[in-house]
Amino acid sequence: MPAAASRRLSLQLNVCVGILLAFAWSASAQPPSPILERHEGDDYTRYELLAPETAQFRITYEVAATRPGARYYFNIIRKGSEASDEAVYDQMTGQPLPWKVVTGAEARAAGQANADLEANYIQATLARPVPEGGETRLRIDKTYRDAKSYYREGNDIVFARGLGIKRNAVVLPAGYELVACNVPSQIRTGTDGRIAISFLNTYPVDAPLVVRARPLPKAPAAAAPADRTKALPQPSSVPAPAPSMAARLGERAHQDREIVYFLQQPDTHAFALYHDYTEWRPGVGAYYNVVRAGSRASDAAARLLDTGEALKVETLKGRELLAAKADVGEPISPDTEVVVIRFPAVQQGQSARLRISETYTDAGRYYRDGDEFVWDRSLGRPRNAVVLPAGWYLTACSIPAVVTVTDDGRIRLDLDNPRPDEIAVLLKGRRRE
Repeated sequence: MPAAASRRLSLQLNVCVGILLAFAWSASAQPPSPILERHEGDDYTRYELLAPETAQFRITYEVAATRPGARYYFNIIRKGSEASDEAVYDQMTGQPLPWKVVTGAEARAAGQANADLEANYIQATLARPVPEGGETRLRIDKTYRDAKSYYREGNDIVFARGLGIKRNAVVLPAGYELVACNVPSQIRTGTDGRIAISFLNTYPVDAPLVVRARPLPKAPAAAAPADRTKALPQPSSVPAPAPSMAARLGERAHQDREIVYFLQQPDTHAFALYHDYTEWRPGVGAYYNVVRAGSRASDAAARLLDTGEALKVETLKGRELLAAKADVGEPISPDTEVVVIRFPAVQQGQSARLRISETYTDAGRYYRDGDEFVWDRSLGRPRNAVVLPAGWYLTACSIPAVVTVTDDGRIRLDLDNPRPDEIAVLLKGRRRE
């Protein structure tokens, strides 16, 4: 068998094995840890393929350290990859952080209890200990050389790598077109002309990604080398008021807005929630949460996850904000209810990660129908979760979801939406006898 055909067959077999492992995992493994927050979904990795003859790709990894009191973060250097050009930055301040490469044994001694003794790690010293109930966000830059993951095959280039992080992007070298991608992905072109794919991995196993590209007949002008000290372009913190072309082509996988709903007993028509988002825009020091028509908000609170500190919250009417000429981000009427959160204004090159919590009452979207509850709501964020009321079990869900059990015995549904549109979620449940 020719070498190229043999390698293609090997890649196809690897993909099939990955899919079979996914089914085996779901059939035999224990449920994931029943926690209310999924910090692993906060991670985002961007792979920029460098000149094919180098077998190198630059990795930009955005991650949050979440263990309260932690002073270090450990990032494994994958076996078989040769790392270089490492750097670590604090995302809140944009400043570089000290780091060093340590062995697995050294990582264990420094607090990484599950470190692989046969691997090396980047040990980053955090700018501040992880606050209780908060997180410390990092950006790790490094370049890997790995000829088994990135190589030529005839005139094509191939990037074949299992990706366990939930949010990913791969950027082709300048002058190449995409001809194959086995994982459903968004396709985008950057301002420098390079084509990229990005996706949310909604499965509980590594995505067995295979990307293939070939040279364009006439390559566009080469882009200037990226400045490693600068953060990646960030998604807008305010959703577009209409599905514009730019909004539809925004990178869904890089958006880090998430929300968790906690349904109260159905007769109350109430559900508590918290939602997290990152503000990157310089000069912005307020967040406006417009309450949907038909809903009533109460018990509003907020905190800065980067430091754990509580933030000032007030509920205002639209007329007050219209008089103040506040930029709420969407049209409002004088009677619109808006929850306003104040925080220290973001400076150039910095960012703030916020958590807003409140309770909504909405009899039109959450109610009893005979012996069942009905929760009917459209969700626009990439990552959504709903926790059922205590004592109730799930009988229907209109959108595919991952189902787990929380520590207090409630059913939780995680609904990741990789598409740039809303999902209409209809849930039903009955009380356990």
